[in-house]
Amino acid sequence: MALTEPAAAAAQIPPQGGRGPVAAEGILRRQALRESAARTYARSLPIVPVRARGLTIEGADGRRYLDCLSGAGTLALGHNHPVVLEAIRGVLDSGAPLHVLDLATPVKDAFTTELFANLPAGLAADARVQFCGPAGTDAVEAALKLVRVATGRSGLLAFAGAYHGMTAGALAASGGATDVRVTRLPYPQDYRCPFGVGGEEGARLSAAWTESLLDDPKGGVAAPAGMLVEPVQGEGGVHPAPDDWLRRMREITQSRGIPLIADEVQTGVGRTGAFWGVDHAGVVPDVMVLSKAIGGSLPLAVIVYRSELDVWTPGAHAGTFRGNQLAMAAGTATLAYVRRNGLAERAAELGGRMLTALRGLAGDRPCIGDVRGRGLMLGVEIVDPDTGAAAPALAAAIRQDCLDRGLIVELGGRHGAVVRLLPPLTLTDEQATAVLDRLADAIPAATH
Repeated sequence: MALTEPAAAAAQIPPQGGRGPVAAEGILRRQALRESAARTYARSLPIVPVRARGLTIEGADGRRYLDCLSGAGTLALGHNHPVVLEAIRGVLDSGAPLHVLDLATPVKDAFTTELFANLPAGLAADARVQFCGPAGTDAVEAALKLVRVATGRSGLLAFAGAYHGMTAGALAASGGATDVRVTRLPYPQDYRCPFGVGGEEGARLSAAWTESLLDDPKGGVAAPAGMLVEPVQGEGGVHPAPDDWLRRMREITQSRGIPLIADEVQTGVGRTGAFWGVDHAGVVPDVMVLSKAIGGSLPLAVIVYRSELDVWTPGAHAGTFRGNQLAMAAGTATLAYVRRNGLAERAAELGGRMLTALRGLAGDRPCIGDVRGRGLMLGVEIVDPDTGAAAPALAAAIRQDCLDRGLIVELGGRHGAVVRLLPPLTLTDEQATAVLDRLADAIPAATH
């Protein structure tokens, strides 16, 4: 039987399951039955979002939440920002093809032009861009393949605590890897410094260790094709790289002909208070890995690298979905909006004030071991007040109490004991106060 036009349209739209607590419970129950055991955020955040705008998410049960997860940093402008929606509608209404593999289009040209306009000048002047599969982990894989082909070497330098994605090569370079052929280097941090000293001396020792290991003929280091580093370790516990240390890593790699790869998947597009995380140190890497915010909330990932590394053959890294036109349009709008409205500078200023407020809160909350971050990438490490050891169970209780108060946060760090805040760069002063107030209320509630 042929469907009428309204019926045919309805047949293409999945049922929404209604609204209210009962509908939300049914959706969550079916998710638990149907989705894999590997699901993550759905376990700790049992909500069913149905509407969102800016910082706010509305659940199917009618509750509203302040979202300080922002798609793990993807939503630089928050949910459904008008400039992003306008860009997406523009492509849809134009009749442009939505899938074109890696063919050239006006939408793609506009994206690459805006992207190059915002790159560190020393890289943009002579760079190439490779569009990857739409996840950051695929861009990491592309970067590793690129430097290995370009240098003829197979080794890799990475850092303890790193997170670079979930595919094989990216996992091997991440901090939780076990059976790997990656040389692991110490990443400087103050609170739990691997050398027990922290500060400038800890960073100096980290650099000295790296240099000594590379120059030791018996150091056991496979000839490195590249060094992969995050300007701020996010999943590792929100540890900003000291500027002097990052400059030293650039000197060490440059003098030895080792390409420096900056993983800017989470730190890019204004998140840390500069357009790129490496900008704080004035470092120009050889390769930048970009994803998350560059797609304006839609899947997009690229690597940008010095042209001298562009020696691979056609098809050396490919993917069916590297031509996401909607993501490129949304990404162009996002990059331009962040640039024109000084949102990186805004993130630096507001993030600095939030960091100060959180450190003031720590003085009254002995379970807060450390507060750290850069821009609107903030972390609060939760500890056992008696021993100073990481307290993941308490951190999880704080996360739940935050959710009960309408605040979405997530955990990170070596032991899952760092409460992370990744609000959108469009966060207002009033919203920042509300976020801090809800977190401040949740901490004592969880400790009793």
